[in-house]
Amino acid sequence: MEILHLNNDNFEETINSADKPVIVDFWATWCGPCKMFAPILEQAAQMLDGKAVIAKVDIDESQKLAVQYGVMSVPTLVVFQGGEEVTRSVGVISAEQVTSLI
Repeated sequence: MEILHLNNDNFEETINSADKPVIVDFWATWCGPCKMFAPILEQAAQMLDGKAVIAKVDIDESQKLAVQYGVMSVPTLVVFQGGEEVTRSVGVISAEQVTSLI
């Protein structure tokens, strides 16, 4: 399953138009735990197999989104349903924990 890369230009349209939950990973290139979490997110995407949209937002490229959603540390996962935030998780979690967020 493909992981989308969202930014200020395509974020709102993506989360508002999705017909399933959208799990967004707010991350940064300089973040060690984010690098550790990347393969876990890929594993979770395979486990979910189309049951959710998986996306990433680089907080340095899209600072406006990080501020808008109150992202204070990375990695932060935010789950959206129908364009609204339904839950979030801060820090590295297992693939099973990612899948349990939806």
